[in-house]
Amino acid sequence: MGNSLCNITTTSPEETIAAGERLARWLHQGSVVALRGGLGVGKTYFTKGIARGLGVQEEVTSPTYTMIAEYEGTLPFYHIDAYRLEGDTDFSSLGAEELLYGPGVSVIEWSERIPQSIPKDALIVEITILEQNQRLITLRNMPE
Repeated sequence: MGNSLCNITTTSPEETIAAGERLARWLHQGSVVALRGGLGVGKTYFTKGIARGLGVQEEVTSPTYTMIAEYEGTLPFYHIDAYRLEGDTDFSSLGAEELLYGPGVSVIEWSERIPQSIPKDALIVEITILEQNQRLITLRNMPE
């Protein structure tokens, strides 16, 4: 995995959303953001910010049971949750791989569960809890 390119500390869900919104400026057609981190670290808040930054008007919620949610913004936005998948084969059987190479931006929560499916040029975003409301967001493999 690449070196850490950026560390962001947030102290509220709103700041985590704002960090995702700022990141969206760097994303383009075909961008894949692979989120990593345990339960309750703020992956969905970060995703909400990316969606907002891409002009998505709908409320973004975690697609834990549907596994893939599609939204319309300035680019198609795909929110994928790999938590319930048994691995790369499950991911492939969903047909989700074609989204990663499609016309939109894909954000994958629990990306560590499908390591072989994550494109080599994906942006890896690791979110960890520092204390109470503080989160450390580490970006690696920043897209150009």
